[in-house]
Amino acid sequence: MTALMLGGCADEAPAPAPAPVAAPVTTSPVSRAPAPSKSPAAAAKPKPSATKKPVKAMPEAGNPDGRAAVPAEGRAVTGRPDRTVGNGTAGSCTSDAVVKAVARGGFIAFDCGSQPVTITMTATAKVRNTSSSVVLDGGGKVTLSGGGKRRILYMNTCDEAQTWTTSHCDDQATPRLTVQNLSLVKGNSTGDQNGGGAIFARGGRLKVVNSRFTGNRCERTGPDLGGGAIRALDQGGDKPVYVVNSTFTGGVCSNGSALSSIGVSWTVLNSLFTGNTAVGRGANPARGGTPGGGSGGAIYLDGNTFTLTLDGTVIRDNKAAEAGGAIFFVSNDRTGTLKIRDSTLRDNPSAGFETAGLPGVFYLGRGKPSITRSSLKK
Repeated sequence: MTALMLGGCADEAPAPAPAPVAAPVTTSPVSRAPAPSKSPAAAAKPKPSATKKPVKAMPEAGNPDGRAAVPAEGRAVTGRPDRTVGNGTAGSCTSDAVVKAVARGGFIAFDCGSQPVTITMTATAKVRNTSSSVVLDGGGKVTLSGGGKRRILYMNTCDEAQTWTTSHCDDQATPRLTVQNLSLVKGNSTGDQNGGGAIFARGGRLKVVNSRFTGNRCERTGPDLGGGAIRALDQGGDKPVYVVNSTFTGGVCSNGSALSSIGVSWTVLNSLFTGNTAVGRGANPARGGTPGGGSGGAIYLDGNTFTLTLDGTVIRDNKAAEAGGAIFFVSNDRTGTLKIRDSTLRDNPSAGFETAGLPGVFYLGRGKPSITRSSLKK
C-alpha cells in the first residue's frame, strides 16, 4: 500500500515594504477576522468535523512466532481479481453472489465495505471442474459461515454434477483451489459420510493461506471419516495440501476435527491448532459394539504412502476420545513419514492410547518421526 503524504497549503499576503527603523521589530502573524453578519441569527454555526468509523481488524491467523520458510507454491496468490463479490456495502455480499462467483471460477475478491462482514451461506459454494483455478480472497475482512447447517465449500473432480473433465478424476492437476485471507466458521457436513465441515476437496489441488477455521463440524461417529474443518482426498500428482499461517479452533468430528485425509500429504507451516476434539468412540477399525472413531483431535491421516510436515506450528489443548489428542498418523504399508520442525505440541490428551514417547501422537509409519528443535509435552 502506498502512503500519500499531503502537505497543507496556506494563502500568504505579500510582505509590506519595510519601514525605516532603528532596531528590528518582531511582528506576530495577522489573522483576518470574518466580516460581521447582518444579524446574530444569521451567523452560520460551524459544522462538526466528519469522523470515519474506525475499521475493525479481524484477528491475525496462524502462529505469530512461526518462522518456517514458505515455498513459492505455498504462498498466497496475487493478481487482479477476475470477479468481485459485492459493490461496496455489506448487504451486497450475499450467499448467492458467493455461490455464483465460485461456480464461474478465477480470482474472486470481495467489496463489502470498510468493516468486517459475515456472509451466512444458504447453499454450499461448489467449484466447477472446468475451472483451472479458483481463488477466494477475503482480504482479511470476510467470514463465510455455514450457519451450523451446511458445508461451506466443495470441490470434487469425480462428481459428475460438476462436470467430468478427464478420464482419471482421482488424479488430475486442476482445479487449483486457494482459500486465503478468509474466515470459515460453523460449517457442518453432518449427514455426509465424506466429512469436511468447512471444505471438502477431492482431486485437483487445495491450498489454504492466512485463514481461520472456527467451530466447524462433521459426523460425530465413524471409524474412517473426518475433517471438522477440511477433508482432502486424491490430490493431483500426490502433491501436498499446503496450510500456511492459518488457525483451526473449536472443531468437532468423529476423527480429525481440524484436518483429515486418506492417502494425502500435508505441509503445515506457521499455523495454530487449539480446542479441537475427536468425539467418536471405538477407534479404527471399530471395536465390537461401537460405531468407531475418536482419533486425531486436530489431525487424522490414514492411507499408504503420504507425508505430514509440521514446521513453525503449535498444536495445543486438543483432545481425542481414543488415539492421538494432537495427531493420528497411520500409514498402512508403513511407507508414510512424519516430520516435526520448530514446533510445539502440548496438552493434547489421548483418552485411549498413543505412541510411547510421543505425547499426543499415535504414529505408525516408516521408522520413527523426524523431530527437530521441537517440544512434545503432556
